[in-house]
Amino acid sequence: MRGVMKPRFSLRDVDWLLLSTALALAVIGIVEIYSTTSHTLLVGQYRKQIDWVVLGALLALVFSQVDYHFILDHVTGLYIFMLAGLLALLLVAHPVDGARRWVSIGGLTFQVSEMGKLVVILAVGAYFSRRRPKSVTLKDLLILGLLAGVPAGLVILEPDLGTALTFFPAIVAGIYLTGIRLRQLGLVVLIAALMVPAGWQFLRPYQRQRLVSFIHPAEGTRGNGYQVTQSKIAIGSGGFWGKGLGNGTQSRLGFIPVSHADFIFAAFAEEQGFAGTFVVLLLYSILLIRLLDSAQLAGDRAGLFLVAGLTSVLFFQVAVNVAMMIGFMPITGIPLPLMSQGGSSVLFTFIGLGLAMSVRKRRFVN
Repeated sequence: MRGVMKPRFSLRDVDWLLLSTALALAVIGIVEIYSTTSHTLLVGQYRKQIDWVVLGALLALVFSQVDYHFILDHVTGLYIFMLAGLLALLLVAHPVDGARRWVSIGGLTFQVSEMGKLVVILAVGAYFSRRRPKSVTLKDLLILGLLAGVPAGLVILEPDLGTALTFFPAIVAGIYLTGIRLRQLGLVVLIAALMVPAGWQFLRPYQRQRLVSFIHPAEGTRGNGYQVTQSKIAIGSGGFWGKGLGNGTQSRLGFIPVSHADFIFAAFAEEQGFAGTFVVLLLYSILLIRLLDSAQLAGDRAGLFLVAGLTSVLFFQVAVNVAMMIGFMPITGIPLPLMSQGGSSVLFTFIGLGLAMSVRKRRFVN
């Protein structure tokens, strides 16, 4: 059996560029969380975020020493455990703001779907690494659809449409790397198109309103349309240099909803302007490019698909969140990785980055 840990830890084995870039984004997020909550009842949220970032960074270092093959060899058990957790939430968890998403363990609150996102990445990576077809078959598409679709369906029932959507980019990345025939691709597009009307029936009223506000902005002067309008006002009012830390009127006066979480990019853009957002997007670009480089250097298919899946999910989250803030996509509640307030998201993102470092470290082993 492949070992779990190396005999001793070596600082030279750590991908410091990847880790330092992630920490830089997390620190920027902590500062912005403090700025947008210092005058509210949520004033202590930035301290909790610091704790999660420190714990996440430590776990990233730990998982960078774990042989990622060991994790992939046990992904079936992790997948079953994840499904059990999601089912338990729906059956026994007490709703918070109408949603059943969180579980408390030892005084810490976890969002099980964030763990599910990482487990799906691992499951998809393990599946592709064990199959070597010249292109994806219909059987592959069915199995992959179930791998992501079953937990995504449970997450939608919480309800949490945004997180459920993040379960699928890893499949797209795997299909792209493996290849797909035009006929299969056409079938996938057809099935997706046929599922749109059925999916509409399962959406909650507020989720339908988000889509209506996006398609018909003139009809969304309140609610979600109002939120996007205020977000765009905040981003535009920041100008080139921004209004300065703590001087964002849109966030401090409560016009931007959850400015410390899903809308943190809009709050940051108002305070730090184009210059600040350019730096943040540059850091995300460095992070994603470094992950792509690690995927290319992977010593085997398992490492390639694992890192490619993680990269696709992070890119999807960043792209969708930023697009939501400027009105290019409907509001779906997808946080900005590493920056938005949320312990579970930060924790499992760092664990994923730790596994990516493990892949890069072992690029010469196989």
